[in-house]
Amino acid sequence: MALHAKELRDKSADQLREQLVDLKKEAFNLRFQQATGQLENTARMRVVKRGVARINTILNQKAAAAAGTEA
Repeated sequence: MALHAKELRDKSADQLREQLVDLKKEAFNLRFQQATGQLENTARMRVVKRGVARINTILNQKAAAAAGTEA
């Protein structure tokens, strides 16, 4: 499940926040699996971390755009 910035920009802020919560839960579970030696796909951690960063970036861009239009 690749997170493309173009697709994420089309979503509402609420949808992005929901997806962010899901990714953070997944990241927590992956860290737990790694700590217990059960993690099989280590590359998934990197994908999830980047997804979290990508969503945070887009949320910040949307907030900046909204602040810019109000001023």
